[in-house]
Amino acid sequence: MPARAYARRMLRLTAVATASALLLSACSTASPPTTEHSLADTAAPGMPNGEYDVLATQLEAPWSIVPIEHGALLSLRDSAQIVHVSENGDRDVIGTVDEAAPAGEGGLLGLALHGDHDDAWVYAYVTTATDNRILRYPVTGLPDSPRLGSADDVLTGIPKASIHNGGRLAFGPDGMLYATTGDATGGDIAQDVDSLAGKILRMTPDGGVPDDNPFEGSRVYSLGHRNPQGLAWTDDGRMWASEFGQNTWDELNLIEPGANYGWPIVEGMADDDAFTDPVLQWTTDEASPSGLTAIGDTLYMAGLGGERLWVITDPAGEAHAASYLDGELGRIRDVVATASGSLWLITNNTDGRGNPDPDDDRLITLHVNASGAG
Repeated sequence: MPARAYARRMLRLTAVATASALLLSACSTASPPTTEHSLADTAAPGMPNGEYDVLATQLEAPWSIVPIEHGALLSLRDSAQIVHVSENGDRDVIGTVDEAAPAGEGGLLGLALHGDHDDAWVYAYVTTATDNRILRYPVTGLPDSPRLGSADDVLTGIPKASIHNGGRLAFGPDGMLYATTGDATGGDIAQDVDSLAGKILRMTPDGGVPDDNPFEGSRVYSLGHRNPQGLAWTDDGRMWASEFGQNTWDELNLIEPGANYGWPIVEGMADDDAFTDPVLQWTTDEASPSGLTAIGDTLYMAGLGGERLWVITDPAGEAHAASYLDGELGRIRDVVATASGSLWLITNNTDGRGNPDPDDDRLITLHVNASGAG
């Protein structure tokens, strides 16, 4: 294939987007409102401005993007490869995770980068034959010629299954490593604080338990999750997670230490003081959310089954969600913010559940309006 698969296209914008989102005060039985999304919204700061560039094509089941200077690192779920893609679209396999045993939704999932050029580590969330685990690799040659050293275990023993493995990794503003884990189809274990399944975990970069975690001696930061796959922090310091529902509601959650988000007892908003309700919820055919990122205090959420990008403004206040790219790219697995202020997306049409075009899957730069997001 060519060294750079590059195309500039106009993104298809709908005059009206169904933002099937309920605020915290709404009850779970109410019908989702339809939110007006005018073409004038595309001129607002932080909104997609109508253009995107295709940086790479024919990627096989990509799962995670880590922006680096002059390019990105990608994980390929089924081949368990970590790939470097340059800003010119050139690609190079810099490592294969030998411990991975890809099957179903498992394999090489989330990536995260920690440290600087002289002391940098690539972290990987991996489904093995026996568990989900977090590995880390020393990386040299950043930013233009990265190379991985030998893997160390950071955390092992996270329950695995053919589906519901979670898998997102991110370093928070506090320097701690966060990981999302699925319930591994165990359902009730999401409520068991002694299990690592169905949780958001918080740990030190070497896998230790921080002294200020909400449960003494435990990496569990929040519980009652079904299959969360997105983590992001807005500029106001709040932590957010996107989560797959079962049959009814997908969720955007404001994550608080020690909070219980209800699964499998409730799905979506329950109006039950025992659980923390989502800030927003969507029907499962509108979202099936995976990656999540932030610019300023605006969130961007990738939709798989919904085949769209959700842009959520003022999530901590009068939250408003509008959709972009509806059906334009197919399934969208991950979205990240870059240092330039643009968004990078990866499609996920070759993962066995999409309808791939010959160029799928693709790494895409989506341009947003300057002046920050608010």
